[in-house]
Amino acid sequence: MTDRSQSCGGSCGCKPEAETVDESRRGFLAGAAMAGASVIAPGVTLFAYGTGEAQAAGADPKKRWGMLIDVSKCVDGCTGCVTACSEENGWKTTGHPATDPQWIRKVTLRDPKTGTTKSAPIMCQHCAEPPCADVCPTGASFKRADGIVLVDRHRCIGCRYCMMACPYKARSFVHEALEDQKPHAPRGMGTVEGCTLCVHRVDKGQAPACVEACAKSGGAIMFGDIADPNSEISKVIATYATMQIRGDLGVDPGVRYRNL
Repeated sequence: MTDRSQSCGGSCGCKPEAETVDESRRGFLAGAAMAGASVIAPGVTLFAYGTGEAQAAGADPKKRWGMLIDVSKCVDGCTGCVTACSEENGWKTTGHPATDPQWIRKVTLRDPKTGTTKSAPIMCQHCAEPPCADVCPTGASFKRADGIVLVDRHRCIGCRYCMMACPYKARSFVHEALEDQKPHAPRGMGTVEGCTLCVHRVDKGQAPACVEACAKSGGAIMFGDIADPNSEISKVIATYATMQIRGDLGVDPGVRYRNL
């Protein structure tokens, strides 16, 4: 299917090319990361997700957190998952689609042969081989041991190489000054951000906010450990046909889709 209303960043078959960074450039940018500062709200610290004690407590290398989205259960026009993500993590749309946060968005997919349309949420796909981490010159984009891909905003210098490298257009740059931030979901003007799988909830044994909200409506989103063959999500993946968006890229997304 092809997306005629918004881009899912890859379902059309396109593959953005990431810019390369030579070693001297890397050294310069790394130094800039140490010297630069992000503009944040008073009382909010740009906590380095997944590092230090948080990583030791929450990132089990034996696990790989992922999602399975059943598109047949995703109701057209329903934005419950988007609203839940926004409220949980403190971001909001500003009326500027080109620069608004892209933590999660609903897209309409249309089959040009039949005219059939389907609605589906798109977010960071939490790849096993994340292109965003490959091109990041400072190491700000990284993957935790449990498969969750994040941005360390202490290190992010806003170069936006990760945005160009992401096949799913799942990241956005914070242009506006921020206020009323959530302490568990720090954001910073001049940095890049995207879906964190609600890592602060996952580390407490809870499901992401979008999953919890969807369970109250269509129940389209399943969350769990896809590395555990005995988990509910793994059993469904083993039983039914599922697919990864742009699976041909070899990045092995942690988000799979059913009935797409």
